[in-house]
Amino acid sequence: MSQLVTAHSPNLNTVIMVETSIQNAQQAITVAELKRRLPKQVNHNTLKVILRYLQESGKIEFTPDGILWIFSRDLDALLKKGRTWT
Repeated sequence: MSQLVTAHSPNLNTVIMVETSIQNAQQAITVAELKRRLPKQVNHNTLKVILRYLQESGKIEFTPDGILWIFSRDLDALLKKGRTWT
């Protein structure tokens, strides 16, 4: 992955733009539809790097219908407040 990242390293604004577009979809979205909805054009390989990062960080998942936003700040906050077993 390091070779792919160095060749197509996205900047933070691009990552946030893709995150926001997926979140705003409110349902599964295909890569083609995501590209159409982005306010700026993103190189396909750069988009693949961003999508891999978002999946590895637990924010999206790939389904048969497309990309789905799965991260919830509320769920994350609840999990942090949860009890630990001793």
